[in-house]
Amino acid sequence: MKKKLSLIFMFLISFTFVFAQDLYEILPVKKQKTIDVLLLVALPASGKSEVRKFVKSYSKEDCESIFGIKDTVQLDDFPYVHMMRRISEELSKRNLDPIFFLSPVLPFKNPFEWGTLMHLINEDYDDLLNHNIQNPESKALWILKRLDRARQKVGIEPVFENFDRSLLNELASALEKDSEKLLFEKNKEIEKGYLDKTVIIEFARGGAYDSSFPLPEPYGYKYAFSQLSDDILKKASVLYIWVSPEESRRKNEKRADPNDPGSILHHSVPLAVMYTDYGCDDFEYLLDTSSVFNTIEVLSHGNTYFLPATRFDNRIDKTSFVRDDFWNEKDISSLSDSLIKSFKPLLIEDISFR
Repeated sequence: MKKKLSLIFMFLISFTFVFAQDLYEILPVKKQKTIDVLLLVALPASGKSEVRKFVKSYSKEDCESIFGIKDTVQLDDFPYVHMMRRISEELSKRNLDPIFFLSPVLPFKNPFEWGTLMHLINEDYDDLLNHNIQNPESKALWILKRLDRARQKVGIEPVFENFDRSLLNELASALEKDSEKLLFEKNKEIEKGYLDKTVIIEFARGGAYDSSFPLPEPYGYKYAFSQLSDDILKKASVLYIWVSPEESRRKNEKRADPNDPGSILHHSVPLAVMYTDYGCDDFEYLLDTSSVFNTIEVLSHGNTYFLPATRFDNRIDKTSFVRDDFWNEKDISSLSDSLIKSFKPLLIEDISFR
């Protein structure tokens, strides 16, 4: 009898081990000792740039062991938003359709331009993977062509390919300086390479003030994540910096530098855009409705992705001091403790279905 029980016990152990191995293979979320792609998202002026700067102040070894972040490569959609505003500005000067914005203080004419931006990020990521450093004769014409191509992917008709050649050259000449700066920064990141790096992709999304959920396309993170490429989604984790829309508006106004509107650190989002496009966001909703705890569930390209996701609570400001030249120990300790706690869900092994 004892021998039979022993055999049964050994069979159960073997079955459990085999089943656990099979289950581990099919589960959508696995342990990430390091993060390959980090989607750094938040409402405007929430502290994204400050968090990047603070984490970078750690030694390479500590940064990797504590946060799972290796040396970083940075991709951001804001330079393209700035280019769109510059294009609209130049076209308006010539009494032509400004294409992207009716005025410097209003939202996109076509909200699906939010998708255009995601496809530009996809191209930048693909260029990074393929070490595709570009140096076209006209940087502005190169950007205009890219904009047409990205817009087509979200169902917007291309426009610049139909421009009169003399007008296109005139527009390109006016935009060349801005375009050179954008391409220089893009190539600089590509030159770093992506091997043994964490690629940080930064953007902000939201919806109109007092919206209900789910947000309609093309607003919010649900739509934005769905437009990302498979190559990004297969490797991505998400860090969301949590502030209220009211605090976002306050900090957005405070950081504004009219002499540096194209700066990632000092640009200001127009107030109408803050209410129309960033009056709320759907990150908490997406966390709460995902089939797996501590993930964002993304349906894209016929696949379902579960992106490990976490929130850093910055509703009581912990990050603004990072902009200063000198940091005190109390602020450092407060931010460090909060970030370490926030990153843990991105690095754990276990998952839990709802």
